[in-house]
Amino acid sequence: MIDLLIAPARDSGCEDIDALTQVVQAAVDQQRSPIDDILDSGLVDEEPYLSSLAANSGMEWLPVIADFEKAEPLRDACGAKVALTQQLFPVEILGEEGSQQLVLLTYDPLNLVARQAATQKIELPIIWKMASRRRIHDSLRKLYGVGADTFEQILDGRDLDLDNLEDSDEANVIDADEDEEASVVKFVNQIIREALQQRATDIHVEPLHDNLRIRYRIDGLLVDVTVPDNIKTLQSSVIARLKIMSQLDIAERRLPQDGRINLQFEGGGIDVRVATVPTVEGESVSLRLLNQEKFNIEKLQMEPFVEEKILQLLKLSNGICLITGPTGSGKSTSLYSFLSEVNTEDTRIVTIEDPVENKLSGVMQIAVKSEIGLTFASGLRSILRADPNIVMIGEIRDLETAEIAIRASLTGHLVFSTLHTNDAIGGISRLVDMGVEPFLLSASVRAFLAQRLVRKLCENCKRPHDLMPQQRIDLEIPDSMTGQCYEAVGCDRCRNTGFKGRLAIYEVVLLTEPMQELIIKGADSRELLDHAQTEGYVPMREYGWYKCFSGQTTLEEVISVTSAEL
Repeated sequence: MIDLLIAPARDSGCEDIDALTQVVQAAVDQQRSPIDDILDSGLVDEEPYLSSLAANSGMEWLPVIADFEKAEPLRDACGAKVALTQQLFPVEILGEEGSQQLVLLTYDPLNLVARQAATQKIELPIIWKMASRRRIHDSLRKLYGVGADTFEQILDGRDLDLDNLEDSDEANVIDADEDEEASVVKFVNQIIREALQQRATDIHVEPLHDNLRIRYRIDGLLVDVTVPDNIKTLQSSVIARLKIMSQLDIAERRLPQDGRINLQFEGGGIDVRVATVPTVEGESVSLRLLNQEKFNIEKLQMEPFVEEKILQLLKLSNGICLITGPTGSGKSTSLYSFLSEVNTEDTRIVTIEDPVENKLSGVMQIAVKSEIGLTFASGLRSILRADPNIVMIGEIRDLETAEIAIRASLTGHLVFSTLHTNDAIGGISRLVDMGVEPFLLSASVRAFLAQRLVRKLCENCKRPHDLMPQQRIDLEIPDSMTGQCYEAVGCDRCRNTGFKGRLAIYEVVLLTEPMQELIIKGADSRELLDHAQTEGYVPMREYGWYKCFSGQTTLEEVISVTSAEL
């Protein structure tokens, strides 16, 4: 067996055959198929290795799994439990009724347990073929829906109690053993686990008239999740389970509620903010998934000319630095990254947030609780008596909070906060419209940083794209900006979107002495912008061109998020 597995590795260019041999031998010693261990080791490239293994095993290799037009016959021929448990995908039914055969895909031809289970559970004769593990996983998700194997067992009603939704010791460990008894608890965990594996930031559970729709927000866009048929029958149980996990009142269905869930996933902590909203079809539940990640400026991938300005601002002993942008533009991530940069043993940092999205070690974080009178303004007053060096305010929403923040900066504190404005210059007008005196604004605010998020190109499938001279003229791209642009293509690694992940694009306006004088004189936004450009201000769209010409995103992405600036 070892020779059978090592030969394809040599053929596909594996550079460390000795290490791979050890992986295979360890699996053989434990009497299990080593294919998953080989693929997880990272020592081989999945598709070349498995295609070579298929050839050596005498099995037909399918490089692409075609989209299935008729899903119901495939699901009837191969049930969700055997398909998902054994990772086998029914790709086609051949022949006429009475003499049909099922084409079943596997990525592990040595898994005799899977073959035996399929033979016992599937009535049709089986034709075995091979495809990549990644393609089989994606196709199973599309055909059966998330949690279909558990859902199938729940409907069968084998030793299951749908009312047993309470927490157990491991209920919030969502990467627990898959062999646990099928239940609504496990089904909900599978929904959350799938979202985390797809890098989703939000989960929306939305009751419709004849269905329960589940959607993930991935890279800023909502994506419909394939769910099992008849999932509507579990609507009340799924929603009740989510409310129990977030410690909400399951009997209250008429009013909105907010809660939190602390989960364990792959050894790390996941903080989940939960919001329920009553609708005419039942309660809708939204979950915001917050990974307890490490923040640092390097992860922001700033261009050097912007990073240099930010590092200079972080060295200030007083003043206000404001980050502007709409909801979901990454302002909190930037703030946490800045705080992590200045979080040293000789610095006391205190924050007041609504809510506390991520926990920073060594930082005193306060959550707003308006129902008991703990607002941004009242909390900020108390913070200033707590001897902080640096203060972070989640958002400046009103004149009272703005005035206290200004007072804090003028008395020797460095203050960070956010504003909801479209651009950096707009932050000045926003504060003046709130009622802040121009002379106080110019004396306290040191900089405005505006940002947006754009999707990052998938490194596996992006394709070079050459700009025509007229395009450069129309988009006002400077001739001095050189490099290679790329366009999105789409592959199985990025869900055929062409994008994987997101990054921020920025613009920074420093309030220099000339800018301060213009603010005091009541200059409008156009005058302020014109002067900022004489001082080296780089508009957000132009900053985005840098990301395009370095192959990180597309021109269309930058244009779409900066169209409001024109």
